[in-house]
Amino acid sequence: MTSTGDPATDTAELDAVFAETVRRTGATIGALYLLAPDERMLRLEALCGVGAGMAAPWETVSLAAPAPLTDAVRHDRLVWVGSQEEMARSYPRTAMVLPYPLALVAAPVTGLRRWGGLLLMWPATRPPYMTGRERANIASSCRRVARALEEAADRGPPLGAGGRARVVPAGTGRPSTSPETAVADFVERLPGGSCALDLEGRFTFLSAGACELLGVDAGRLLGTLPWQSLRWLDDPTYEDRYRAAVISRAPVAFTACRPPDQWLEFHLYPDDSGISVRIVSTSEEPPPAPAHRSAGAAAPTRAGRLYQLTHLAATLSEVVGVQDVIDLVADQIMPAFGAQGLVLSAAEGGRLRITGHSGYSSETIERLDGLPLDTRLTPAGRALSTGIPAFFADREEMRRTYPEALQISSAHAWAFLPLVISGRPVGCCVLSYDHPHEFPAEERAVMTSLAGLIAQALDRARLYDTKHEIARGLQAALLPRTLPEVGGLTVAARYMPATRGMEIGGDFYDLVRLGDTAAAAVIGDVQGHNVAAAALMGQVRTAVRAHAALGTPPGQVLAGTNRLLADFGPDLFTSCLYARLDFSRRSITLASAGHPPPLLRLPGGDTRPVVVPPGPLLGILPDAVFPVTEIALVPGMILAFYTDGLVERPGVDLDDSITALARHLARADDRDLDLLIDDLVSEADTTGQRADDIALLLLQHRAGAR
Repeated sequence: MTSTGDPATDTAELDAVFAETVRRTGATIGALYLLAPDERMLRLEALCGVGAGMAAPWETVSLAAPAPLTDAVRHDRLVWVGSQEEMARSYPRTAMVLPYPLALVAAPVTGLRRWGGLLLMWPATRPPYMTGRERANIASSCRRVARALEEAADRGPPLGAGGRARVVPAGTGRPSTSPETAVADFVERLPGGSCALDLEGRFTFLSAGACELLGVDAGRLLGTLPWQSLRWLDDPTYEDRYRAAVISRAPVAFTACRPPDQWLEFHLYPDDSGISVRIVSTSEEPPPAPAHRSAGAAAPTRAGRLYQLTHLAATLSEVVGVQDVIDLVADQIMPAFGAQGLVLSAAEGGRLRITGHSGYSSETIERLDGLPLDTRLTPAGRALSTGIPAFFADREEMRRTYPEALQISSAHAWAFLPLVISGRPVGCCVLSYDHPHEFPAEERAVMTSLAGLIAQALDRARLYDTKHEIARGLQAALLPRTLPEVGGLTVAARYMPATRGMEIGGDFYDLVRLGDTAAAAVIGDVQGHNVAAAALMGQVRTAVRAHAALGTPPGQVLAGTNRLLADFGPDLFTSCLYARLDFSRRSITLASAGHPPPLLRLPGGDTRPVVVPPGPLLGILPDAVFPVTEIALVPGMILAFYTDGLVERPGVDLDDSITALARHLARADDRDLDLLIDDLVSEADTTGQRADDIALLLLQHRAGAR
């Protein structure tokens, strides 16, 4: 029976299990991520050993992103990264946004269902490997976390529905919640002390000497962040040193100048309860002074925001199509800035065309789509025309300038970010909020920088989509729309472009009726994956059909096509396999121009490659001769023609790949040839990434046919 429990009790029990997991594994930092309901995102549920502010850039993680945690959840396996060097090799994007010496493990949290993942971190001083006992301990801990999640779900609403992550005390050490306990911790960590920070970076204790060196009374500093209360420490470089100490749990030192000319050395000593900081004056020659900023200049962007911007920039550099850009902005950029609504538009013919949205009704989008750039219904057009972002902290601020906009949107705050590349408008990104939202200078700077990255990604994506549509249209025009019905034959065919690139290539297939008693099948592969390859493929296919229609024998069909291509003098090579099926003589005659041999499956299941002596590739030797091979046309037999994209694998002998394909064909269900093609392709394409096109043509001679 399911009953409604106390949410605080449910999370308390889960947090206790989570904290115990961190303690038992000896980790210094732990993070529990739960899958969002749509299972596309991982959301940070609980955090241990570090402040929530530090984890803000990673509160949500796309499950498709390449990272240790997402790999662990997707593949249901433990992922161990033993050093910063290994992180850089295996997960360069994660290493870029987490550039600290550490060891890390990510493990799936799975019980009756897939819940999410657990992230544990250690200082780099631990051994760079995991023992079998440690792995078993972590797996057992993940099962206990899964049981706690299932019990919490039975008692009440599901967890992981959103909201800020909970910071869970590890239970070891002494949290510095008062000056007295902070002093005790400080004395234990250092022989002589200066000040102490908690894991959020706030001052919890300052000695009289520290106050004298910093030039500020303790009452004005306690509970504040150094880079906010001391203007001369307001630099991302100094904040990054603090972050390095917290994450790596290793001592860190840096030098800073207190105006006008007093140089101070800061030595940070972290542990699970906070950081002890020793501050001393230095008489050594100081490093070059930081660049001067005027009093009115904007404060530098916080280190956390910089890492967030770096992470999003790396992600944007990998998107391909327009929909990928839209999904990324909705899944990662909106949560990063706490926005609830998104409209992404492109500038086309003096109008704003909506390319993607989230958090808006379809009626609202219909009213906004296609508005001219000079519209007064929204600031988007003006922001794009001027190239100047517009920020509205509340509805009153919007009403003063654009009163009609309030009739369309029920939001309470907006950021209109023009997407401009080298002065050329690309589109506009609008982030909206359900409540009034102040936009501090730091956040505006990050949003503006991010808009430039989105503009670049969107422009590339639109170009890719345009090329993609052209390529698909050209490929479809060059391949047969349908295969003719031939009495006595069941046929199926498939063309699959390479995974990357323009999705256009030179692979082709065809089936030609030759009266009532014969048919011809052809398959070929033109080198390359571009428009030139596709154009040559069209010429080859046309030449083969023309010779075949005259009833020319297979060897002569290839010879005639070869002479034609030799006259053209193409720079690309072409392989081709041609077969003539004669139903009256019950025979098949084949000729090959350097093409992989077809596979023959007999009714009893015996499957083998057909030995076809290959002639040279087409277009190289004008007077080349192409030997022919004849086999029997047996009722129930299957003949499989394919291109090398189906069998070529790096480091694998081609003959071994063909033999493996033949074995799989022998075991496959042949009752539906289309399903049989799916089976063959899925077996050959285990990684999901294809470097070459695939063309596949299956012919089955029906039992009892003439």
